[in-house]
Amino acid sequence: MMNEKISGLLKFNLFALLTLFSFTIQAQDISQDAAVIKAGEGLFNGNCKSCHRVKQELVGPALAGVTDRAPSIAWIKDWVRNSAKVVASGDKYAVALFDKYKKSQMTAFTSFTDDQIMSILAYVKAEADKPDAPPPGQQVAGNGAAQPGAPSGYLDAIMVGMIIILILMVAILGLITNALKKYLNDKKLNEEESDVVNNPYTMSSFVRSPGFIFLVIFVVGSITFKTVIDGLYSIGIQQGYQPKQPIAFSHKLHAGAYEINCVYCHTGVMKGKQANIPSPNICMNCHSQVKQESPEIQKIYAAIGYDVQTASYTGKQKPIEWVRIHNLPDLAYFNHSQHYNVGGIACQTCHGPIEQMDVVKQYAILTMGWCVDCHRKTDVNNAGNAYYDKLTELHNETKKGTKMKVEDIGGLECSKCHY
Repeated sequence: MMNEKISGLLKFNLFALLTLFSFTIQAQDISQDAAVIKAGEGLFNGNCKSCHRVKQELVGPALAGVTDRAPSIAWIKDWVRNSAKVVASGDKYAVALFDKYKKSQMTAFTSFTDDQIMSILAYVKAEADKPDAPPPGQQVAGNGAAQPGAPSGYLDAIMVGMIIILILMVAILGLITNALKKYLNDKKLNEEESDVVNNPYTMSSFVRSPGFIFLVIFVVGSITFKTVIDGLYSIGIQQGYQPKQPIAFSHKLHAGAYEINCVYCHTGVMKGKQANIPSPNICMNCHSQVKQESPEIQKIYAAIGYDVQTASYTGKQKPIEWVRIHNLPDLAYFNHSQHYNVGGIACQTCHGPIEQMDVVKQYAILTMGWCVDCHRKTDVNNAGNAYYDKLTELHNETKKGTKMKVEDIGGLECSKCHY
């Protein structure tokens, strides 16, 4: 009997130690290293943020405390790489989660390594541990609070009013001059005073003078010539081009309010020349469940042949005829992945504040001179890239104390863009 009690006690202690050890290992797996958290932030923003937030639900659950809710970190890794496989295995927690979020299928990140998943969890934990910001309505306005400005329409009205007042002042001065001239002519003036009052050089004679006519012709001709030259130089330039698209997609809502990373939809920017138009299946990652009743979402369903009632595809498809906005001539070569991945150039550098645009327009002029100017001003992102080691060494020998620009590594050579 005593042996059974001792055996039971030993088993209980062993179980408790294993549980504590397992919990400790799981807790310790979440790194607090700043570099790991930074890497996790990049992965989270590029892959997870379209459906998840740390402290609030979006398409999927809030991720704060996910390591406490999930059965284990190993389970989280399996779920991230292929959630459908975990659900199909009959895992109770996975099935319950799948049903709770209307059977919305999570994207499978099969290429994610253990370290990448752990860095995302590190970022999530770091964000979850931060104190919540006060609601917008409770924020106290200080010296830095934004002050309402005058609408641009008011400024235009003020300018028009000032011009009208100026014209009225000129007219009044003319009337006063004529009245004063008439009054003085009624007086007995000597010859010298009379010549001053009745000066033959009137406004009418000045306007008809050859000098004034030449000046007017010269100014009008110069303006016309400059307008023609500017028009010739603007051929093929579409800055400000803002066409209406077949489906009303708001970048202000998706990239702005929901903070969806550009590369989540424009996947080609990371690996190819083109940024590519997102395929409808990327839209369906969210809109198979979200805003199904929207007329614009219905257009996507019609294009891909999706029946929202049965949640199945009919096979009847037709292309979405998106209107291209940014279009470089065929004689110019531009590679998105080279600028985004290697150069670390933000999308907004060329495309402007895209996260503020309901309807996208061409923000930059995108001329050869504009590109050349950028290559002259932009520093080369050579940190941690062995490809630039020799170039950096040569640059430091010839131009000590200056940062290496794109033009210093051949960025202004004709064959870089024209070949």
